[in-house]
Amino acid sequence: MTTHIGKDGHAPGEALRERWRRRSVGSVWRRPSDWYHPAVDALAGAVLEDEDPAAAAWELGRARGEHGVGIGEAIDDLVCLYRTTGRDTPPMDAVRALNEGWADAQAELVVTGSCVDAETGLPTQQYLGVRLAETYLQADEQDVHPAALHGLAVVDVAAGHASGFLRAARSAAVGAALRSVFGTGHPMATLGGGVFVVLTRTQDDLDGQIDALRRQVAERCADHDVRGATRQPVRVWHEALPGTHAGALHRLASLARPEPWTGVPRPAVPPTLGDPSAGDLPG
Repeated sequence: MTTHIGKDGHAPGEALRERWRRRSVGSVWRRPSDWYHPAVDALAGAVLEDEDPAAAAWELGRARGEHGVGIGEAIDDLVCLYRTTGRDTPPMDAVRALNEGWADAQAELVVTGSCVDAETGLPTQQYLGVRLAETYLQADEQDVHPAALHGLAVVDVAAGHASGFLRAARSAAVGAALRSVFGTGHPMATLGGGVFVVLTRTQDDLDGQIDALRRQVAERCADHDVRGATRQPVRVWHEALPGTHAGALHRLASLARPEPWTGVPRPAVPPTLGDPSAGDLPG
């Protein structure tokens, strides 16, 4: 059997996938590095062959739900696929299947109460939210602002699209670096898409920890392929805790799924905690 290769060097299914990715990332998708999942290939193939897309759409919906993608963003992404083929909207069966897959993933997360990410071995965003609640209770009991006791160290290693293997290798390396610097069991989490957060203590040597973390990540991601999928330099910065637990949860959500680049940077790191030349500024 011979596979037809187009002028762009891609087989038809791959070409459709790449056009879909470019349209989605360029318009509705918030973080390019976490767009790809093997389920997109199955759905692109079904659409290309004019087959029933329901099963593939369900799998993609489930994958999006498991990775923290909102249902609105997932549907917009599906619309991009069909518009790439010249159709204004996807068929209702595909939309319904995508919704059902996404809802199934959400229900399973609630039932299992999963709190450990398989790639990194680190806790999830939901787990860190629980630990943050304890932090705010402690601050309330001591009648101090939460920022007087704790802060958030943020690590962003994402560098464009990374294959599943490279993403997993990069995540495992960063997880090992975090445990090495802060210690196993310290409150920290992976937020997905190459972003990690650590709950820090104000009495610790924060500058020393951030310097050590930057070195550890660089060393553990030194493999040529992994380094190519890692932001250079790695962005590491520290920020104070918001005044409320709800505010902290909102901040985690914004770090996990940041808005597309608009030309307006996010707030800079306080001068005492960030060094622009070292890549510490978020955004």
